[in-house]
Amino acid sequence: MAAALGILLPASSVPAASHDAKAGWTYPLSCCSDYDCREVTDAEVLEGPEGYVIKVTGEVIPMTSRKVRMSPDGVFHWCSVAGRDDSATICLFVPPRGY
Repeated sequence: MAAALGILLPASSVPAASHDAKAGWTYPLSCCSDYDCREVTDAEVLEGPEGYVIKVTGEVIPMTSRKVRMSPDGVFHWCSVAGRDDSATICLFVPPRGY
């Protein structure tokens, strides 16, 4: 049993990897499990008085939510549970807005 644990422990201490956006920046581990995030078009995320609306799910993310992050490359990126189009938002990277 001790030998089996010795084999498993080193593997469990390896840090989880994240993946990169098309523009080359890395999604934070808090948003991604190596496949949860992807770039989406402006048409897929609507900006309304209640917040950002994920069009495909109808989910509303308030602008003050901790899920909302600034996009380093100026385009929307959506991170959803298991990377699915019908699941809840983990993080939403939004481009800066002009005045």
